[in-house]
Amino acid sequence: MNIALIGYGKMGKEIEQLAVSMGHQIVLKINRENIAHFTYENIKKADVAIEFTQPAAAFYNISKCFDSGIPVVTGTTGWYNQLNEVKELCEMKNGSLLFASNFSIGVNLFFELNKKLAELMKPFSDYTISIEEIHHTQKLDKPSGTAITLANAIISSSPLKKNFTINEADKNQEEKLFINSIRKENVVGTHVVTYQSEIDKIEIKHEAFSRKGFAQGALLASKWLIGKKGVFEMKDFLRS
Repeated sequence: MNIALIGYGKMGKEIEQLAVSMGHQIVLKINRENIAHFTYENIKKADVAIEFTQPAAAFYNISKCFDSGIPVVTGTTGWYNQLNEVKELCEMKNGSLLFASNFSIGVNLFFELNKKLAELMKPFSDYTISIEEIHHTQKLDKPSGTAITLANAIISSSPLKKNFTINEADKNQEEKLFINSIRKENVVGTHVVTYQSEIDKIEIKHEAFSRKGFAQGALLASKWLIGKKGVFEMKDFLRS
C-alpha cells in the first residue's frame, strides 16, 4: 500500500515503522510543521490515508480525503458529534471511511466481552457499575473514545443507566455510569470495567503494553477498506 499519514505524532511514527517493515510505502506525512503539503495532489499519491490528529481537525481532514477520492481510516476520537454530518458527506462524495475509538484487535475483542457481560448482568441491579480508563497526558479527549464505547454498550443493556459521567460529584447517581478518567505520564492505555456488590466484585480489564497493537490494527483495516464505499467500523472489518 501507498499510505498518507495525516498526523505524525507517536501513533503516526508507530504506524510508519510497522508499515515500512511490512513492505508498505509512506508517500505523505502531514503534521503541524508542513500543513502546506496537505494538498489534493499529494493525497492522491496514496492508496489510503490514516488519520490520527486532534478532535478539532478530524472533520476537515476526513472531508479532504473524501474530496480527493482517497479512502481514510481515522483513529481520532472526540469528534463523533459530527458523525452524522460525516456520513452524509461520505455518501454524497461516494467516499470511504473506517473510524474506530481503538484499532487494537485485543481491545475490539474486549468490546465484545464487555457487551456480553453487560447482557449477563442485566437482571442483577445490586451491582454498581463503573469504568476506569488511564491514558497518557497528551490525550486531550476525556473520557477516551474507548471508554465511551464501553460505556455505551453497558448503557444499552442496563435498565438503570441512562448516560455516563466523569464528574465525581455525580458518581453515586443511579442513572449515571461513572467513568474515572486518569491521565499519567508514559502510559499507553488501560481500561477496566467493574461490577461490585456488597458480597463480591467482577472485573474485566484490557491493558496495552505498546502502541504496536493499535498500529497493526490500523494497517489491517486500511488494507481492508481499499475498494469499498461507505462508512465502516472495526466490527465490520472483524466480521468480514
